Parts: sequence; C-alpha cells; structure tokens
Amino acid sequence: MCAHVVVAEDDPKQADLIRLYLEREGHRVDVVHDGRAALERARLGSVQLLVLDVMMPVLDGLDVCRALRAESPLPVLMLTARTAEEDLLLGLDLGADDYLTKPYSPRELVARVRALLRRGSRPAPARDTHGGRDAQDASGPQAVLRVGPLTVDPLRHEVTAHGRRIGCTPAEFRLLEVLAGQPGRVFTRAQLLEHLHGIDRYITTRTVDTHVMNLRRKIEPDARRPVALLTVYGIGYKLAEEPPGAS
Repeated sequence: MCAHVVVAEDDPKQADLIRLYLEREGHRVDVVHDGRAALERARLGSVQLLVLDVMMPVLDGLDVCRALRAESPLPVLMLTARTAEEDLLLGLDLGADDYLTKPYSPRELVARVRALLRRGSRPAPARDTHGGRDAQDASGPQAVLRVGPLTVDPLRHEVTAHGRRIGCTPAEFRLLEVLAGQPGRVFTRAQLLEHLHGIDRYITTRTVDTHVMNLRRKIEPDARRPVALLTVYGIGYKLAEEPPGAS
C-alpha cells in the first residue's frame, strides 16, 4: 500500500533515514522540521499518515497532536525519546494511534506505518448488530452498527451517541467497531490489541485502557460511572447490549 506520509522530525539525519525507508516501501514522503510546519502539512487533504516526533521547535509534537485531533482522524505515529509511562500514555491520551521510543529500528517503524495504513483501509464486517443479534443489512458491506443509543457507521467513519456526533481517532473508532459488532461479549485487552494492530507485541495493553478512557469521555453521560463501555475486572471490556437510555 503506497501512501502520502508526512515525517515531522527535527533531526535531519533521522528524518532522512525515515524518508529513505518509507520511500523504499513506495510511499510519497514529505519531511518537515518543526511542529507548526507539521500541522500545516498534515492538514493537506492528500496526507494519509503523520510520523510525529514529540520534541520539536516552534510547536512540540504533543501540541500538534492535540490540535490535529480536534479536526481530523489522520493516523499519527508518535516518536519519542521519553520513556516514562506517563509521557507515553499522554501521547495516546491526546489521540496518537501508536508510538515508538528512541532508539528504534527503522524496519519496525516501517512495520508500524504499514499496520496503521492497513487498519485505516480495512473494510468493516458486513453486518448490522442490535441487541446482540447479527443480521445482513440491506445496504451491503460496512453496514451500520447500532447498540442502544450508540451508532457506528464504518462506511462514513462516523459515531453518534445519544444523538450527538462523536469525533474519534482511528484507533478509538476501530475499538468501538469491534465491541459494537458483538455487544455483550467480553474482549480481553490482548484481543482488542490484535484488532488494533494485528501484532500485539508492538505496544502494551495499557494502550487499550487509554483509548477506553478517552471513549468513555465521549460516549458516556458520566465517564466516571460508565453504563455502556464496561470493564469486566480481570478480563477486559465489553459494550453493554442494552445500556440505560437505549429506549
């Protein structure tokens, strides 16, 4: 899969190395060296993925990610020299889809890019689910998923909750799509990671927790007392078949 990728990295040698490996994969690569330029270039309609270093001049990567997430679901792979778990989770909390800590293998970076692009283009299951019953929707593949007051539309990449349009990152959308496809079923964190990346060793299971936390802020009436996206302690997460407010 060839794509238009923006690489935001202030170290010229690192940027050139990333460009070289991605161009070998057939991607069109633009390189920028500060956060403001990264945000401007990422806003181009043709861009399909952003490789974003955290530590950059003018505007750091976290601020870029925060601003971008307010307006776009563009996949973001974050690069960071920070190894503290809190720093890594902050990047995910702001909407990054994946991260790599420095030093990293360029081949691993290429694999992460490939996984993010593949996930973004993957067709959704051909089903419509309501109250735990699978059915073929007349609209064909990528049918709308409805669970109580929650609607997930894979074709339009849209989510609504209680009649409100919800903005989701690609990773958040994929999690909701999986859970809404089988409401009531408990998914382990490892299973959800498999749906997110295909290769779960790339990131930790804490990533799922962060995405769930963000989703609860968006779809729950009270994120501190979730009634739709539920934790099954010691196992993982599920979407309630008939959450309160469904009728």
